Amino acid sequence: MIDALIAGRLCSRPEERTSKNGRTFVTARLFASTGEERQLVSAIAFDEGTCRALLALDEGDSVAIAGELRPKIYEARDGSAKLGLDLTAHAVLSAYSARRKRQAMQPAPVATEPTGGDFEDEIP
Repeated sequence: MIDALIAGRLCSRPEERTSKNGRTFVTARLFASTGEERQLVSAIAFDEGTCRALLALDEGDSVAIAGELRPKIYEARDGSAKLGLDLTAHAVLSAYSARRKRQAMQPAPVATEPTGGDFEDEIP
């Protein structure tokens, strides 16, 4: 197992699926840049929070995914052998989730008492 943090762009919208035993999971595919080439990464998530984070994204969105990485060889459309990466996602970070976390860290506005005097001043 390789513990990895992969950053790239989603090449399709993440999909929610259900296994034969009824367990839901989400799959996503992204391209990570390796200099001049793009590397295909297939991600799968089982954790509910990680699944929700992936489903909030769309094709073309930038994302960073942390998890267990496994290299594999697959056959490309032209028949050549290519290196692929399978990633079991444990955490997802995107511009959307970063903005939400940043807002959550902001202090709540403090309520102040209205100014303008007491009611006793208005009674004759």
